[in-house]
Amino acid sequence: MSPFDPGSMQTALVPPIDPVPMPPVHPVAGASDRTPVARYLISDLCAYLETYLPPEQVSEFYRAYLFGAEAHEGQSRKSGEPYIYHPVAVARILAEMHMDYKCLIAALLHDVIEDTSVDKEQVAEVFDEEIADLVDGVSKLSQIEFESRAEAQAASLQKMLLAMTRDIRVILIKLADRLHNMRTLGSMEPEKCRRISRETLDIFAPIANRLGINRVRVELEELGFLHHWPWRRHVIQRALQKTCGARVEMVGTVETALKRALHQEEIHGEVEGRRKHLYGIYRKMREKHRAFSEVVDVFAFRVTVDRVDTCYRVLGLVHNLYKPVPGRFKDYIAIPKANGYQSLHTVLIGPQGIHIEIQIRTEDMQRMAETGIAAHWLYKSGEQSTANATTLASEWLQNLLVMQRGAGNSVEFLENVKVDLFPDEVYVFTPKGRILTLKRGATVIDFAYAIHSDVGNTCVAARIDRRMVSLSTNLRSGQTVEIINAPGAKPNAAWLNFVVTGKARASIRGYLKNLKQREAQVLGRRLLTAELGTFGAELDNLDPIRVAAYLEEANQRTLEDLLGDIGLGNRLAAFVARRLAGGDDDEATQAMQADKDLHPHRLAIRGTEGMVVSFARCCRPIPGDTIAALFSPGRGIVVHRSECRNLGSLETKRDKRLDVEWANEPDGEFPTEIRVEIGNRRGALAVVAGAIAELGSNIENVHSREKDGMTTALEFLILVKGRAHLARIMRRLRQIPLVLRITRIPR
Repeated sequence: MSPFDPGSMQTALVPPIDPVPMPPVHPVAGASDRTPVARYLISDLCAYLETYLPPEQVSEFYRAYLFGAEAHEGQSRKSGEPYIYHPVAVARILAEMHMDYKCLIAALLHDVIEDTSVDKEQVAEVFDEEIADLVDGVSKLSQIEFESRAEAQAASLQKMLLAMTRDIRVILIKLADRLHNMRTLGSMEPEKCRRISRETLDIFAPIANRLGINRVRVELEELGFLHHWPWRRHVIQRALQKTCGARVEMVGTVETALKRALHQEEIHGEVEGRRKHLYGIYRKMREKHRAFSEVVDVFAFRVTVDRVDTCYRVLGLVHNLYKPVPGRFKDYIAIPKANGYQSLHTVLIGPQGIHIEIQIRTEDMQRMAETGIAAHWLYKSGEQSTANATTLASEWLQNLLVMQRGAGNSVEFLENVKVDLFPDEVYVFTPKGRILTLKRGATVIDFAYAIHSDVGNTCVAARIDRRMVSLSTNLRSGQTVEIINAPGAKPNAAWLNFVVTGKARASIRGYLKNLKQREAQVLGRRLLTAELGTFGAELDNLDPIRVAAYLEEANQRTLEDLLGDIGLGNRLAAFVARRLAGGDDDEATQAMQADKDLHPHRLAIRGTEGMVVSFARCCRPIPGDTIAALFSPGRGIVVHRSECRNLGSLETKRDKRLDVEWANEPDGEFPTEIRVEIGNRRGALAVVAGAIAELGSNIENVHSREKDGMTTALEFLILVKGRAHLARIMRRLRQIPLVLRITRIPR
């Protein structure tokens, strides 16, 4: 008897840890139309693991199941079933990929850190650090507060993707987790279904595709399509059923003809005919702006043979059998896709003039197409195709690290990853014959950064097929590109207008951001040194204790950060110099009071003590308005209402944006404009002006404009103490019978 005995195992269990029946494991999309697979007990899963894992590892897996079941005790899913069903189903998906036992244990425990009282240290103590790292990599950042759901989602995905660069099994667990969640998504609220489906189509299905795991990718896409656009899917499915109903005979005819041709040439191979997946058809219709009737190659046939040279023999055979469509042949064997996928693709004109696609590949290529990077664990054969896929995946993971370093925040990082996950590819050559795969629309600059970040940063010119071209030139497949570099060159901000790859965009932004910070520090040092001279002090001889105290007060980590803030105009060098030089505190207080007297409308502005504040005339903010501000040379802080159009047009200048807030009790009166539409009556202006004065507001200016002979628009510039004061004035004016309409300018 093996160390794992299903019978003894089940009797050893005590409530509440009962043997868990496995949920149905559907094949790839379309399985819902078939007879459901029987539910599996945990014993069935362990018995399956014994087919490729040693008994001691299966026993360790079962111990992890007991640990996870106890941790999730009392928890249930939205569908009502015990929560432990989910991690066991995730482990089953990974078991079908023949993943190692530590990956399977991490799959069983992937939610314990996030959803139970168990922490990473406890998992490491009971099992080991490797398993704990895998579980932690999959867990969301639930302990950190974020300003929005999008930021929280982006930060969790960034954490997962960076953990994936250390261990690719993190993303395999997450893909299996997402796949089972999508299979059971029907119990969720419609809005949550759409959100999760959108995220699946935008992030997880493309990641599965990027890693070459086609089986998982197709099912994620089909389930995402089903839950996010159910009506569109229904329409396409109905149209496809009508088409298939009329062409079933044609599919059988082509399949028979292909098998007969292989037999006549004494080629051993398997032929499989299928219709294309619904989401693939929908995406083609959307991207190429075609109606369903124009998507002609909805039927595909796969021919699987033993060797690579046989693939090319079969290609000639099918071209003799049916006429090929010009320009529709792709050799992914000679030039594999970025995820390692290899196959020959050709489109033929079949019976009745219907276009059909033929895919020709070896058995090893077929395994790679289905399992991608997971084939590294599935076969452990050291085959060339597996090695290529592993190398390509490693290159992509390194690109993720480059993008992470260049991104300003997690949301920007995620956007760069999304760009990188949708490559409609072009294949170009280096002068030494190396093939690079880039997103369609990629430019010379994208090519330079694909080689190395330093090559991109110092790029000054390029040659395509030995001819000089501009750096913004779009690349086409088959071209040979040579980059010309200069030691003193640096990236140009204008490059961001035409680069398309995530690595290039992140590298350029990262370089420019650091460059701007360095320049700001140099300027800040010069400004602060000059101001310190008026106090007879030098920057290098300041009291370290006073400097440290001020840095803490100003919420700056280092003196260099403070200098950069001064250089960017976020702080006044004179004020900082007074504080650092230890000037007379009474004198400083008097200076601040004098500044307050000069500018009574003082705002509480974080990190910008002592700066001059002015108010934008385009929107005239008053206390109570939601506000934002820009730093303007010569004017100091210019405060706008958040909805001001001028603020929006300048929003790209993020280095000039400042966080501002109104003081608790701002002093003084603030100008604002209102438009009052009144009926043309004698004395109307006096009545309105009297009502405004009655509520304690001064009229600075008034302008009248006759509209249609019956009404007049009066535009008042008045002084108010805030929004509440303005609201009282507007309510009072509405009570006047002559007043037809009253609005604030601008709206």
